[in-house]
Amino acid sequence: MILIRFWQYVLFSFLVSITVGCSADRPIEDYNKARHLFWSELYSEGGETLYCGQQFGPHHPRSINIEHVLPMGWVMRELKCGDRKSCRRNSLRFNLIEADLHNLYPARKKINRNRSSYAFGIIKGERREYGQCDVEIDRKKRRVEPREEVRGDIARAVLYMSDRYGIKLFKRQRKLLEEWHRDDPPDAEEQRRNDIIERLQGNRNPYIDE
Repeated sequence: MILIRFWQYVLFSFLVSITVGCSADRPIEDYNKARHLFWSELYSEGGETLYCGQQFGPHHPRSINIEHVLPMGWVMRELKCGDRKSCRRNSLRFNLIEADLHNLYPARKKINRNRSSYAFGIIKGERREYGQCDVEIDRKKRRVEPREEVRGDIARAVLYMSDRYGIKLFKRQRKLLEEWHRDDPPDAEEQRRNDIIERLQGNRNPYIDE
């Protein structure tokens, strides 16, 4: 079984490298390893949370965890691999998708949890449910509106994941994300992340390099 999974990993890594045209890809094989690299390498000096811009140092508080910008719920539905536990156990593709650092950002646990697998969108009004944090969540419409400063970051992460792994997006969602990508160009922090992730997993997010 271990040998079979090894060759599955080799084959999938090869197919991914062909898809993106880069033989230097070194996909991270599971989320546990990605989580370790996320805190020890990508945010070793601290940073700020995605949705709220909350600053944190090298020893981040327990109120902050890791957000998958393109939700794993969308991936499980696309792959039809069952619940998260089943997908981790039976789908090599799911494990590689879940561990891709380009899709991982620090976020406040409560907002991460409440965001669930909702799509991104514009919500009427400015109802601040999380104090000064500029993020709105409409549970009835299953929509999340992030602060303007990171809409481009979010768009580039989701578009990259969709293109790289063949995760379908609704036309309206893709159109909105493409607009956010154009309206909010990459900043120095996003470029820094891209450089470090290239070192860690061997590939870049091409939307950041456009």
